[in-house]
Amino acid sequence: MTQNRPHGGRLIDRVLPEQKQKKLTEQAGEYQSISISTDLMKDVENIASGLFSPLEGFNCREDYESILYNKRLSDGLPWTIPVVLDVENNAIKEGDEILIRNSDHIVAVMHVEERFSFDKRSHAEQVFGTNDAAHPGVAKTYSMKDTLLGGKIDLINESKTPYYKYAMKPEETRNLFKEKGWERIVGFQTRNVAHLGHEYLQKSALSVVDGLFINPVIGKKKRGDFRDEVILESYEVLIDNYYPRDRVVLGIFQTEMRYAGPREAIFHAIVRKNYGCTHFIIGRDHAGVGNFYHPFAAQEIFKEFPDIGIEPMFFMSFFHCNKCGGITNDKVCPHNDRIDFSGTKMRQMIESGKRPTADSMRPEVADVILKSGKPFVE
Repeated sequence: MTQNRPHGGRLIDRVLPEQKQKKLTEQAGEYQSISISTDLMKDVENIASGLFSPLEGFNCREDYESILYNKRLSDGLPWTIPVVLDVENNAIKEGDEILIRNSDHIVAVMHVEERFSFDKRSHAEQVFGTNDAAHPGVAKTYSMKDTLLGGKIDLINESKTPYYKYAMKPEETRNLFKEKGWERIVGFQTRNVAHLGHEYLQKSALSVVDGLFINPVIGKKKRGDFRDEVILESYEVLIDNYYPRDRVVLGIFQTEMRYAGPREAIFHAIVRKNYGCTHFIIGRDHAGVGNFYHPFAAQEIFKEFPDIGIEPMFFMSFFHCNKCGGITNDKVCPHNDRIDFSGTKMRQMIESGKRPTADSMRPEVADVILKSGKPFVE
């Protein structure tokens, strides 16, 4: 059985052997150190596990600028989101080895290859397509520190997660897919609970491949997004009641949402390729926010990347057609007697304590949301 190769040809492994981990931990007081956020810590772990292959650390200037202006690494490999470490203008020099911490937790050792300044406005305009601070990604960019450090990392201690049973590394998902005998695997990215439209989309894709990898983003989201535990529990009941268990795997992608629209769609596809997926679902307004992106910009951008190495599966609008008597889409349904899936309407019903209607959401999913008490990020 052949598997889709990791991005760049090999799965990166930047986890230190246990003996070296112990030695560095004992000698921690001898090193300069910097503290990073929990979300950035998760991305250090994603680099170390190979999920961000071929990256072996934080972007140096040449790769950073190539990503910004060419949407590729300096060697030409597709890559659209900079992975950078911003720091204060401190005493750290090129050639130093430093420890990366999250509070009191020692995360990794970094081999500093380069330190350089960057233009925050240009960064925002290139990555997010706007310099409007109303965009959450732009606002975060403007709040970054002024200096970037580039260089390889080696993971010392992996953090704990309450969702450990879903926290599979690329090597683990690839082995699992192999055990199941899946050759064609479609990945599905989400930051929401599933309504019937999502279920229709997933099952449509599953009908032409061997397996479905439902891969919610677990990490920092904007206010009003669904909380992580609600997303996971809703998918658990959905899979238990409405999916063939031997054809679906639920696993988490621990990172923050960047809301970078089309660029983030490419980034998400590369990550799922590293997990072992051969296909990736791109729906309407993938990784979008507000009205910053055209609804299908995340599909159009794939024309720039015929060499990405994973096959996108595009889905346009889907809806409930009263005449057809079920969920369908524009490609196969000629009727106008339709009900669109309105996330805003469903959200308003949930906020008022009402269950979304059975033609928009499975009752088991609605129960999970309503029983949670506080389903949204505040």
